[in-house]
Amino acid sequence: MKIFNTNDTKIFALGGLGEVGKNMYCVMHDNEIVIVDAGVMFPRDELMGIDYVIPDFSILKKNQEKVKALIITHGHEDHIGGIPFLLQTIKVPAIYAPKQAISLIKRKIEEKGLKYSKLFAYNRKTKLKFKYFGIEFFNTTHSIPDSHGLAISTPNGIIVMTGDFKFDWTPIGPMADLHKMAEIGQKDVTLLLSDSTNALVEGFSISESKVDEALSDIFTRCEGRIIIATFASNIYRLKHIIETCKQNNRKVAVFGRSMENSLAIAIEGGYIEDTDIIVTPEEANNIPNKELTLLCTGSQGEPLAALSRIANGSHRQIKLIPGDVVVFSSSAIPGNGASIAWTINQLYLKGVEVYTNTSLSEIHTSGHGSQEELKLMIRLISPKYFMPYHGEYRMLKAHNDLAVECGIPKNNTFILENGEILLMNNGVVKKNGFIPSSDIYVDGSRIGDIGSIVIKDRIIMANDGIIVIISNVNVNNNELISHSHITTRGFVLENENSELLAELEGLADNIIIKNLKSKKINYTNLKAQLIQEMAPYVHEKTGRKPIILPVFMEIKK
Repeated sequence: MKIFNTNDTKIFALGGLGEVGKNMYCVMHDNEIVIVDAGVMFPRDELMGIDYVIPDFSILKKNQEKVKALIITHGHEDHIGGIPFLLQTIKVPAIYAPKQAISLIKRKIEEKGLKYSKLFAYNRKTKLKFKYFGIEFFNTTHSIPDSHGLAISTPNGIIVMTGDFKFDWTPIGPMADLHKMAEIGQKDVTLLLSDSTNALVEGFSISESKVDEALSDIFTRCEGRIIIATFASNIYRLKHIIETCKQNNRKVAVFGRSMENSLAIAIEGGYIEDTDIIVTPEEANNIPNKELTLLCTGSQGEPLAALSRIANGSHRQIKLIPGDVVVFSSSAIPGNGASIAWTINQLYLKGVEVYTNTSLSEIHTSGHGSQEELKLMIRLISPKYFMPYHGEYRMLKAHNDLAVECGIPKNNTFILENGEILLMNNGVVKKNGFIPSSDIYVDGSRIGDIGSIVIKDRIIMANDGIIVIISNVNVNNNELISHSHITTRGFVLENENSELLAELEGLADNIIIKNLKSKKINYTNLKAQLIQEMAPYVHEKTGRKPIILPVFMEIKK
């Protein structure tokens, strides 16, 4: 902990480096810590039963008295989803967030049954002042309203964090604050941390106005129901869909909880005004197909989302019919390709027309800048040092290379891992030190007590099943009462493998009887011996390695 007792300014990430999600960055000087963003990451397939992955807050808990504020750049889950868990761990004196994000955060806090009143809205004109830090903001263009980057003045130099951004010359919402970015860039910025999500994509990203044109064309040509799946948080996309429906005399029915919540917040914030065309799912059943659009969740193929249930025919209110058109106004988040493909196949099997984002049908654009936009940000801010953030390692590496192309010396660039520390002193930045940082798993209401061993057991049970051996033992004379009984789940069909199970029961009896002859019985050791001897036999017979769970019923006779 000696690294926290110097005059250096420290910059470190608890999440967001080498991954897409759980963004959380900290700037520290002496007895002050400012946190930027507190997101979640959605679990990979192998993290069975896990709802969310959040950063490890241990270092903040140990230095709780130093935490002065949490600053939120925008309202996406990978930037705000961890707030309820953070509030359950430490006391956060104040949370500063844009208006749109404030509404989303309030709902999250309420859903968790927490009480927190220190939420303050900021805008591009807001300036925050702490003992060591001064913070100002600039608007960015992203796929959610009220997205911002920030400049943090410290005793050792200026740090700029871009948040998520792109440059769109014909956006649906407000333009990015290019003038203020350039103005900040004139102040001799020491370190730039910049969004790396699309660092592997060449050129410029597609303008949101191009997407609007493509969607409008579909509405003009389609004579049946239109079912649109998009990211619920993309308020400007929702706004355009609502406006296009009104222009084409269509009503809109909304399906999916997150979509309903986002729409309600967008209406509350004044982003969507044409509420007269929004109908309930019940009312939608009485509206002619050519006058109806369904707006739903499920653009990533999530099994329980509205579109997935519509595709597999399990949705209570909506059944696909000939003439339906399904539009995926989204792109695949890494790791979701297989789920999306399954949903699309199900839709084709139902005989409906499906539109996805291609070069011939530009019905989605990313909210993250491509390579030329990343270069533009570097040129505008003109930093002395550069650190790519928010992205997998390959993205960070590609972004780092772009910075070198833009004239930043390679020795002045840093590709870090979560927990690595940058020290900034009198305008000089160097890498020094490491904070232990790990993933924390959230499983329902359980936080952090699901370790790698539990995950490994879940994977084994999913792949090879479980064998439960139930044995009754007379503790008075250390004798086995009757034969052991074996039951299985996910291993073999019991009624078709009775001979194998009988063999296993006989083997279990022999091992137990042999060990019961000992004068001092340790049932923990007996269980371990049973597993050790039976596992190779089971694998030899079946080629599988199920979890073996011995259960001893101690009976006094």
